[in-house]
Amino acid sequence: MSFRSRQCAKIPNDPFGNNRQLIDSAQSAINAPIPTFVNRVSQDNRRVYREEVPIEPPSPVKRQNAARQALLDSRAQLHTSEQTLTFEHYRLDLGDSLDDKDGPDASDIGPKPIKPSDKSLSEWRLKVDSFASEYVCLHGRGGANIDWCPGCGSADPKIRCRDCFGGALYCEACCVSRHAENPLHRVYRWNDSGFFTKILLASLGLRVQLGHQVGDACEAPERGHKDFVVLHTNGIHDVHVYFCGAGCRRALLAGSPEVQLLRARWFPATHNKPRTCATIDLLDQFREETLQAKTTMYDAYRVLERLTNNVRVKPSDRYHEWLRMCREHSFLELLMQSGRLVAYDHSGAAGTKPGACAVECPACPRPGVNILDDWENAPPEEQYKFILALAFDVCFRLKRRLISSELKDPGLATGFAYMVEDEPYREYLRTVTNQKEINTCSGLAALDYANTKFSRGYSSTGVGMCVCARHEFVQPNGVGDLQRGERFANMDYVFGSVMRHKHPRQPKLFSYDIVCIWYKFLKGRMKNMPALVRLDLVMKLLRFVIPKLHIHGHKSLCRLQCSLNLTRGVSQLDGEGIERPWASIGGLASSTREMGPGSRHDVLDAQWGSWNWQKLIAIVATLRRRMDKAKEEYARQKEALDAFSAERAEYVPVWKARVDAFEQRQLDLGADSVAEDADNPYAVKVIGKSEAEVRLKLSQDDAADVVRGVPSLHDVSPSKFISCGLDLEGEQ
Repeated sequence: MSFRSRQCAKIPNDPFGNNRQLIDSAQSAINAPIPTFVNRVSQDNRRVYREEVPIEPPSPVKRQNAARQALLDSRAQLHTSEQTLTFEHYRLDLGDSLDDKDGPDASDIGPKPIKPSDKSLSEWRLKVDSFASEYVCLHGRGGANIDWCPGCGSADPKIRCRDCFGGALYCEACCVSRHAENPLHRVYRWNDSGFFTKILLASLGLRVQLGHQVGDACEAPERGHKDFVVLHTNGIHDVHVYFCGAGCRRALLAGSPEVQLLRARWFPATHNKPRTCATIDLLDQFREETLQAKTTMYDAYRVLERLTNNVRVKPSDRYHEWLRMCREHSFLELLMQSGRLVAYDHSGAAGTKPGACAVECPACPRPGVNILDDWENAPPEEQYKFILALAFDVCFRLKRRLISSELKDPGLATGFAYMVEDEPYREYLRTVTNQKEINTCSGLAALDYANTKFSRGYSSTGVGMCVCARHEFVQPNGVGDLQRGERFANMDYVFGSVMRHKHPRQPKLFSYDIVCIWYKFLKGRMKNMPALVRLDLVMKLLRFVIPKLHIHGHKSLCRLQCSLNLTRGVSQLDGEGIERPWASIGGLASSTREMGPGSRHDVLDAQWGSWNWQKLIAIVATLRRRMDKAKEEYARQKEALDAFSAERAEYVPVWKARVDAFEQRQLDLGADSVAEDADNPYAVKVIGKSEAEVRLKLSQDDAADVVRGVPSLHDVSPSKFISCGLDLEGEQ
């Protein structure tokens, strides 16, 4: 008896009378042949005959899987009560070839309980009414004392501060005195209509005296601008500000107006008669939001407007001042974090060298920093420890429209951190406007369209960048704008800009998705570069490889010459780490596209700095995790290698000799070594027809069919169709 029959026999007195009928119906539907049709053309090519060809139903294994899936789907229903619903007693077994040993008895498996993903949220829904009642009370006077002021005891208090704890009601005088140290709180007055209306602390008489401690009077206060505005995390505020005037005895200690504002943690929008400020707290908060969530300055300012008034009544417009303060604050943070302020270095910002503000990788080998002084004398088997691995790539999302200019919008920190110096780079690009790249690899399309890439209306079509391949730190002066496609001229300059910060005798490995054609004449091109980035490359110390994922799009010779798997001393480096910074920065593409050149460079420098900082603080955990994984994989691979070597012991000496010779040639010649098929032990000898020979054979077959009078069913022969497909694949 089949599994289906036994299951039906278990319920002979089915009260519904539907179980067997449903099973038989489903079974017959599964076993029914599948009708298909074939068109046949008559010999005179005038008529088409359609013949029905039934196809057998799925195999028993497929029917068994269908039944199992149907059973699982029936268990996945969410129960609305403790009692099982009636329809869940139906048993729809769609298989007839299962034995008891083939699977568990479905009747022994109860419905899978489904629990809410957030238990607390489900329980909260039961109390939503009580929460809503209290929430409404927050917008009214709630439980506050409405008879007397808790500060002075006067009657009829009506002022509440939304930012103070407790929500008590105070009189005007107490509210002003309580906010002498919190002049940017939001206060509301309870009116006779039965609701709160927003008012200004300045309208209640609050005055902010700068240059003195809170509560100290100034002998000669000077009134600030009558429309003085302060931007804070809770909105935009009109404030009455008084500076410490020249007639006061503390005038010299208090400093100039902008100094008095900064000491109060208010960042002035200008140093000459400021009338707009942003609190340091707001600027710090925005910096973290834009670095993590990629919040734009426009969106952040619109949030401040809505916090101030969310019924389309705009406060004082300080948007342009906000943009300026954000850029200045970000620049100061960059200088401070890199120790370039006068407090740390007497040369200050003017003495900052190119790349000095970049956060460098602490794990990559750097002579004179984190490796032994005699590293050049290390034995050959330990030289791999000192290889510096760098990865290059471009991103076409980071475009910039043809708006503004370097004269109108100069960068504050361009060249100090990650972007290349602006003026030398532009001078160099003027000399290479007609450079032509030749693609010698059939698997690449980047260079085919390098000089035809859409660039109309754009000043920059993207950026080229260099990171350390192992830890993904953006390199100092390792980011440059592209003007049209992925040209060698741009990447050569970025390459030279990065290399001037590296030790000239340190062995290096370069990963780039088009390195197979880029490196061929690199040595000659670098000799003709501007003096700032000119290099005389020692090719023996260099190796050029293709990332492990991108290499599958290259031809076989590239996979032999530029494979990371065949390069000694690179461990399990994949070279694809440079793709991860692109994913992080992509959220800013829409905003940087509309910026001027200086603003864009400052924003990108801040983003790369944050990226490197996050990598830095996580480097210990990253290296520990990689070490644990490496030990595990080493034991597994060693076991497999030992077993394979034991089974092929007679071939091992020959294989090992060929591999040792191949790797020694790499060490002796570096990038000048040519791994031809005859010299590479990993080369696979393929004996077969070439694509041209296959095309010729297909054409000959078509010609033979025509001679024999074989009619063609279509206008395009099968061989011609295949040839067109191969051509289309090559164009893609």
